[in-house]
Amino acid sequence: MTSKNARMLERTARRRLRRDGAAFVAGLGIGLAPRHRSLPAGSEASAAFDDLLDRLVRLLAVTRGPGHVDELLRLLAASRPDDSEHDRYVASLLASCQRPADLAAVYEEKAVASGELRACLLHELVLRGVPVAELPGIAAWATSPHWRDHPLAALPLVPTEPERDPDLPAYSVDGSSCGFPYPDPDDRYPAPRLDAAPAAVETTTAATARAMASAVANWAEHPEEPEGRVEARTFAFAEPLEPDGVPGALLALGLDCLTDLGELPEPGRRTAFGVVPVEAAEVWQLLFAASSTGGAYDSACYGAYGRLHAWRSLAALAGAPPDAPPSEVEARVRECTWYRFGADTPWFHRVVWDLGVLALSPDRRRLAVLAATTTD
Repeated sequence: MTSKNARMLERTARRRLRRDGAAFVAGLGIGLAPRHRSLPAGSEASAAFDDLLDRLVRLLAVTRGPGHVDELLRLLAASRPDDSEHDRYVASLLASCQRPADLAAVYEEKAVASGELRACLLHELVLRGVPVAELPGIAAWATSPHWRDHPLAALPLVPTEPERDPDLPAYSVDGSSCGFPYPDPDDRYPAPRLDAAPAAVETTTAATARAMASAVANWAEHPEEPEGRVEARTFAFAEPLEPDGVPGALLALGLDCLTDLGELPEPGRRTAFGVVPVEAAEVWQLLFAASSTGGAYDSACYGAYGRLHAWRSLAALAGAPPDAPPSEVEARVRECTWYRFGADTPWFHRVVWDLGVLALSPDRRRLAVLAATTTD
């Protein structure tokens, strides 16, 4: 199998899908799967097969038609069994392009669908505002106890307030597009007042830092993101922080991400360092994008796990206990004051993927800081 042959077979599959239906496309992939498995991993022929099989999966997933979902499941069972990362991707494709009523086929007892695909698809639909608990076929699976130990089972089946308007990818047979909610690295802000900050003590624990960084872990841990950096820390102040005092307090904390910031201009001038009050929904959007679409390389977790990781980060930033139910997390998030910040320092790459967010507790004495950056 060569790349040229793979492209030719894909063109044939597109034509025959219109003429002969989804069974032909699935049958083509199923027939090729045994030969694919016999090839040495990493070989040119194996890569060509990989690409072709992925294109056949995508063709069935993004094109609506009778039997498309059933035939896709048949193809997945033959070509990509027990591939949880691929299941996340397929769930995103299906939720974006297929009708919810047609997706009930994934949850039928006779369907050869993995539990991972079902769990991810469920939360991809939730993100799109689909009332999954009201859909026959899906509701029975979604509310059954048998998957309660799955990590995604901790998420509510309706979007919380910060999740009401997620920036989700759009797919076609030939590609995809998604938004980039990160601030422009060339943004300039009014020079902040740098009032003397109350005394602060760092309170970061390893567990809290991990939880706060959940949404950006793929930037720092993915093998193809060598330039990824994350800083997640919490601080307790002796006195409540006033709103105008947040920038000065932030600079006094000795953060790695703000080292070598340089001298700020006089008030009234504009600078690359800024702290901007935002709604919790904007912070969630940044966290969700960081996890779901990834960084410069293919470190995307897609919608379901993007939601889970953004939820964990938001909860930890707000100071919610790790085992807090969604209603408690949502209340904590609502009570906090949220900010985003940016800076021109050597720590930030200042390409596209720069993130800086703050959560100030209701008593204004706890400040949680999360910063992340990566580049291509």
